[in-house]
Amino acid sequence: MTERFQTWGLSYEWAWFLATIAGILLIALPLMLAVAMIIYAERKLWAAFALRRGPNVVGPFGVLQSFADGLKVFLQETIIPSASNKGLFLIAPIITFTVALMAWAVIPFNSGAVLADINVGLLYILAISSLGV
Repeated sequence: MTERFQTWGLSYEWAWFLATIAGILLIALPLMLAVAMIIYAERKLWAAFALRRGPNVVGPFGVLQSFADGLKVFLQETIIPSASNKGLFLIAPIITFTVALMAWAVIPFNSGAVLADINVGLLYILAISSLGV
C-alpha cells in the first residue's frame, strides 16, 4: 500500500505513515463496529430472557443504542478522586483500550493481509494480552 501512496507524490516516510494508519483503520473500525453489533444482540437476548423489549429507542430497531451509550460515556463529566494521580487516572482507560487493539496487529486476515507480519506472532499475542492485566 505504501507504493500506492507514493504514486500520489508523497515521500516514502509519509507514504509508509499513511499506509500504516490506513491498515490500522481497516482493522480497528470493522472490529469496533462488530463489537457494537454484538453488544446490541446481547442486550436484545437478555431483554428477551427477562420478557422485556430491550434497546428500541435509538435509531431503527435500536441498532444505534451502542453508539448512544458510547457517546454518553465520552460526554460524561469525569469525577477524579482527590487522592489519585490525575494524569494516570485519565490515561488508564486509553492504555487499556490501546493494548486490547494492539493484539489484532498480528492476526492474518488473508494471505499477505496482516498489519505486522512477524515470526513470533503467538508470543506477541500472549505478551500483549498479559499487558492488559
